[in-house]
Amino acid sequence: MQPLTAEEIRRSFVNSSKSLVKAMTLPRDFGELPWESLDYLGWRDPKAPARGYLVVPREAGVTGIAVNTAASGKPRRGTGLCDLCSTAHQITEVSLFVARRAGSAGKAGNTVGTYICADLACSLYVRGLRDPEVPQGDTILPELRTERLTERLETFVGRVLT
Repeated sequence: MQPLTAEEIRRSFVNSSKSLVKAMTLPRDFGELPWESLDYLGWRDPKAPARGYLVVPREAGVTGIAVNTAASGKPRRGTGLCDLCSTAHQITEVSLFVARRAGSAGKAGNTVGTYICADLACSLYVRGLRDPEVPQGDTILPELRTERLTERLETFVGRVLT
């Protein structure tokens, strides 16, 4: 992913109000992000932990999507799978993220959701730069995992935009 400025990120959001985008807190390590290892920029808002952001490079330009997740509630056991990167995690490390649809559909209250790594670090998992606690059963090459992540991101963004 090409490095982006804070202003480029803020302008990219398609499903958020101007006030929400203005109030958005960028990642704490924004100046030190490993852009070359990212397929998208994803982070949880440190001031509003139930809120997250995905900034996805696409052919038409960069698309930003605000997502929300519910509090985890009581501790759960077991494993879960991220729908974007197919990384297995402890169930508490995978969250259902919901995005308001763009345009009039979103204003009418329509949303789409998917299960994503709770830390929104799929790019790092598919490249082996961050290790999940759960042993992974696949032997798929990182290049193929990256390709699949890109395809699934595009599908999710498309669902938000329609």
